Amino acid sequence: MTSLWLADRANHPSAPSPLLEAEREADVVVVGAGITGLVTAVLLARAGKNVLVLEAHSAGAGATGNTTAKISLLQGTKLSKIVAKHGAKRATQYLEGNREGQQWLISHCEARGISVQREDAYTYAQSESGVPSARAELEACEAAGLDAEWVDEADVPFPFHGGVRLPQQAQFDPMPFLDSLIVELDERGGRLVEGVRVQKVSGEDGRLTLNVRTAEADEFDVYAEQCVLATGIPILDRGGFFARLKPNRSYCMAYRVPGDITSGMYISTDSPTRSVRYAPTADGQRLIVGGAGHPVGHAKTPSSSVQELDAWAKMHYPGAMQTHYWSAQDYSPIDELPYVGPILPGNDNIFVATGFDKWGMTNGTAAALALSSRILGGRMDWAEAFASWSPHELSGIPKAMLMNAEVGLYLARGWITPVTRTLSRSPEEGGVVSGPPWRLEGRAVVDGVEHRVSPVCPHLGGIVNWNDSDEAWECPLHGSRFAPDGKLLEGPATRDLTPAQ
Repeated sequence: MTSLWLADRANHPSAPSPLLEAEREADVVVVGAGITGLVTAVLLARAGKNVLVLEAHSAGAGATGNTTAKISLLQGTKLSKIVAKHGAKRATQYLEGNREGQQWLISHCEARGISVQREDAYTYAQSESGVPSARAELEACEAAGLDAEWVDEADVPFPFHGGVRLPQQAQFDPMPFLDSLIVELDERGGRLVEGVRVQKVSGEDGRLTLNVRTAEADEFDVYAEQCVLATGIPILDRGGFFARLKPNRSYCMAYRVPGDITSGMYISTDSPTRSVRYAPTADGQRLIVGGAGHPVGHAKTPSSSVQELDAWAKMHYPGAMQTHYWSAQDYSPIDELPYVGPILPGNDNIFVATGFDKWGMTNGTAAALALSSRILGGRMDWAEAFASWSPHELSGIPKAMLMNAEVGLYLARGWITPVTRTLSRSPEEGGVVSGPPWRLEGRAVVDGVEHRVSPVCPHLGGIVNWNDSDEAWECPLHGSRFAPDGKLLEGPATRDLTPAQ
């Protein structure tokens, strides 16, 4: 399972050398080498800061390398949700931040010869039931000052019952963009170290200690004055962001299609969500179709929704041949606005950037602009809409209560349900958790190889479920994900699942 963007990385800059003991100190340590982390690092390095970026996997291996990579200010029904909860003023601030992020990203690409396709963006209704949501998004665009328009028709082969159109948005392959940031970071004296996972951060009075573990299980400490957690969801529990975000998994497929491919970028208002764009490649254009989303660890058989998405693409694009399949994880905030700023009120040592709700290309860049400005002593007027701590969060309390009640339900269910299964139950293919609470075991068979792990998530003790589409263990509480053998893939957890006893 490799995304179209990550499939051919032969020209990726070589991995930096291991971090020597004398190099384990910096002004700012950025954790995470996706779009938010690397843009933040480059902006700080341009200002003369000594910057170190630590990445558990490789640059872009998380959401950035598994996105649809739409650089759009029209973001599905996002603005109408913000207006409904916070009013037009806050929505305008959110829009301004995204606009500045979009402009910075596109200008950077143009200056370095990185290909960007300018296309119109559409938020559309697949059926009559989706029209009111699309109309509400148009009204929100008008209230926030975004010059969008209503269109009744579009040149597409799938059902289109009208929608919002915003001209001259953008799309790209995000990996050349990340490569350019890595090169500039190195030129400005910054450092990127891949294959090292930050497990904890301590100390908050002028000097931080980050405990780091390598892929070879070696551990050491790194020291910094400030730290930015650009890890999708913060890996530190202080601030309780894991309880203020809902992790969602969504899926993408790329196709080789005979004849012309739809121009423009489309996302539906009504379910099941359908996201469509094209991508130029060295051997012709590809169609990219996304959707089939679900809360992480909650879907019984994600593969059925993915198969439905595949069938939809092949029905509307006859002769389409799938070339790539991938998935990504995104985090939805309880109050619809991102969390960018101190991990705790008044803490200017540790910063977070999360809650981009599937629109990380513009939001991630905006977050980097806001964070770097704050660290350097400046401020962005629109950053109020991105504040990690703000009174506007009160609007999200009902949703947070519901969401965390659901977490409690899944916690209890995870410990009780396996009792109904025999301890020896093992699937012919896939994964299952079984056994009494004092001896739970997760068994997964992938490509004929059996893996046996403790199914207890090391974050907060949730019991993982099996994702039959991604072939991974997923915690339904806060979205930590693990490979069949228990190796940590992503989420708030910082350790692998333990082997079964």
